[in-house]
Amino acid sequence: MNGRTVLERFPAGGPRGSWPAEEFAQARRLEGQPAEVVMDLATDMFLVVVRGAGVTSDAAA
Repeated sequence: MNGRTVLERFPAGGPRGSWPAEEFAQARRLEGQPAEVVMDLATDMFLVVVRGAGVTSDAAA
């Protein structure tokens, strides 16, 4: 993904009424990271990503 760092991955088939990817992204936003959730259709996963350079993370995509 161009210029994005993946912070975490979540399966799309989570429990009804549960939004773990959105909750994780919100927690990162409260820490000051501009995190957002995107869907990776190829893997059927929700990805929490930060766009742009200068982000520190172990998992880059």
